[in-house]
Amino acid sequence: MLKTYDAILFDLGGVLIDIDYKATEIEFKKLGVLDFQERYTQFAQNALFDRFECGEISAQYFINLLLPHTQPGTTANQIVAAWSAMLGTFPLEKISLLKALSATTPLFMLSNTNALHWSGVQRAWSSVSTQPMTDFFEDIYLSHVIGKRKPHPETFLWVCQQMGFDPAKVLFIDDSPQHIDGAALAGLQVHYYQRPAEFYALFS
Repeated sequence: MLKTYDAILFDLGGVLIDIDYKATEIEFKKLGVLDFQERYTQFAQNALFDRFECGEISAQYFINLLLPHTQPGTTANQIVAAWSAMLGTFPLEKISLLKALSATTPLFMLSNTNALHWSGVQRAWSSVSTQPMTDFFEDIYLSHVIGKRKPHPETFLWVCQQMGFDPAKVLFIDDSPQHIDGAALAGLQVHYYQRPAEFYALFS
């Protein structure tokens, strides 16, 4: 891809850190939640998860709302473990890429995430890098902190304003098609992450 952007806005889960949504579904099934996939997927989720991702409810309140849907005797720690099971690792190749890119291009992150997952993400990063994540990004926008989520176009416009870049000069990379559509409506350049080889080819 010919470089026509001045900044890159990265998604987190599924692009930079490996994510396995099925792992969380399996763990919740073990706890008695047999319809978890109907409540939460990569592509859609119910209001409870939206509220948690926008920081409207606390982690404890989130856990307390899930507990009644689990089998008797389920603990808060088991809920947290099941919820975090989807989090994988940061491939070393991607950390190396971020390091190289950040030397020449302003990098930013926009993630639909929540307080529990963000703690897990930080642990995953620390296990593979001695440098803090903030060394690689000019700024990191987390939905539960900023109170805004993808795929709403106004979220992307707000983030670009905070970044200080014209949306047309920002490359956004995400693995969820609805987020790609929202960014495109806001005027950003987009890359739909599906295959790592195509992703790395953007920067070769």
